[in-house]
Amino acid sequence: MKFGALITLGAAAMLAACASPTSRFYTLGGDDARPTPSTAPSFYFELAPVDMPQQVAKNQLVVQTSPAQVQVLEEERWASLPGDEVRRALSADLTQQLGAIDVYNTPRPASVPVYRVKVNVQRFESWPGSQALLDAVWSVRAAGSDSVLTCRTVARERVGSGYDALVAGHRKAVDELASAISAGVRSVSALHATPPAPGAPVASAKNRGGASTRSPVAPVLPCPVTSTSATASAQ
Repeated sequence: MKFGALITLGAAAMLAACASPTSRFYTLGGDDARPTPSTAPSFYFELAPVDMPQQVAKNQLVVQTSPAQVQVLEEERWASLPGDEVRRALSADLTQQLGAIDVYNTPRPASVPVYRVKVNVQRFESWPGSQALLDAVWSVRAAGSDSVLTCRTVARERVGSGYDALVAGHRKAVDELASAISAGVRSVSALHATPPAPGAPVASAKNRGGASTRSPVAPVLPCPVTSTSATASAQ
């Protein structure tokens, strides 16, 4: 074999050795069929983009190696940014659980009530072989109303070994968060569908002309309680 051929083969072997390993991509959606409402919904919901902690807002999986240390996995990646993955899975869950449609950034009939949902994820922790943790503060507000329900849900899911199990744990945690939010939307919807009782407390305010107006004070709603969730105050 000629010397030039040996150099070519050696260079090819070095390139193969230096090639990056194949990346694996994970998603929080697409695990089962989630039917959409077959009839006209009685209300819509708007799920805003989900806020995520900056340390995990990247395509690579970020796993905990200790309470104070994380590892960024270059070969294990999300199919899209984690905030997009959580929002997509939540939207699918809420659509199925509420029998409603997510109309965020979509034109809609003005005559149909809309409930605006905002989620701020405080912690999104991945502990391989141990647990997936989702800690989120969320709110529900009827469009055009000043009253808002604000709650906190902490979902912990035990997971087995492997990154598939870790992602499946996060999917279950998102499901639990969706169940809490669905209950919150139903509570706010029922509140706005029920006229105030006689003798209910009222709040005073002044309109632009300076005249005093009085309107019923919205009652404080309790936060939904799930099996592993912690709740905050609602107002």
